[in-house]
Amino acid sequence: MKFFKTTTHNIRRSPYQAFAAVLIMMLTFLTVSFFTFLITGSSKIINFFESKPQVTAFFHNEAKQKDMDALQKKVKDTGRVASIKFVSKKDALGIYREQNKDDPLLLDLVTADILPASIEVSTIKIQDLGVISEMLKKSPEVSEVIYQKDIISTLTSWTNALRKIGIGLIVILSLVSFFIVLTIIGIKISQKKEDIEIMRLIGATSWYVRWPFIFEGIFYGLIGAFLGWGIASASLLYATPLLSSFLKGIPLLPVPFIFYVEVLAGELVMAAVIGALASYLAVLRYLK
Repeated sequence: MKFFKTTTHNIRRSPYQAFAAVLIMMLTFLTVSFFTFLITGSSKIINFFESKPQVTAFFHNEAKQKDMDALQKKVKDTGRVASIKFVSKKDALGIYREQNKDDPLLLDLVTADILPASIEVSTIKIQDLGVISEMLKKSPEVSEVIYQKDIISTLTSWTNALRKIGIGLIVILSLVSFFIVLTIIGIKISQKKEDIEIMRLIGATSWYVRWPFIFEGIFYGLIGAFLGWGIASASLLYATPLLSSFLKGIPLLPVPFIFYVEVLAGELVMAAVIGALASYLAVLRYLK
């Protein structure tokens, strides 16, 4: 308790320095939180698209059932298919009605006769999508093929770019936070050199002198991490209705509460390590 009391006293005596340390820590972990949310969300969107039928082939209206069945068998026999689903005109109408149930005018204008039958194909390996897509395009019964590989490739490249940018920013801001805490703790040690000398003369051990400064660095890290996480989490919660509308059909939102807790726990550990290490090095440098 004595260490914590001394730490609190040190912080109160230099509020502007404490504010600067907490602010840079907050900015660091605000960035960490935002990029964690972005990268995790992007990865889940990619997984969603990869788990869905990646190739959809629509048949001509005049295509006969036996020809459609033959094409399905031909695709299955390639050994590249994980699953294949036939969607009849009636099934397509049911899907259309479900998607447009809030618009009666659109429901009245569409019947099963004008909707095409289709097959939805998922492959075992993503690289097999091209082979299946080309096979379906060559079939005379098929009028159109929708191929989702381009979507997945674009999302993957965006996620990789975000990951690289995020790691770069996090490393830079973490180093800035580290050196600011180190500098602030060093300044405080320099200002209290006379008090420290007196403490040593009356028998205080080196670690008795060091611990308050180390706890101070940990305090800056924990408060900054909590504030950064709180701002990022509040922003995500505020934007959830808009994102839910934009990502309609993708089961990404709302974000589970446990995910927020896991992110906070990871950031608090990271912040405590940065604060403690910076303070410890400052103590080693200035308390020789």
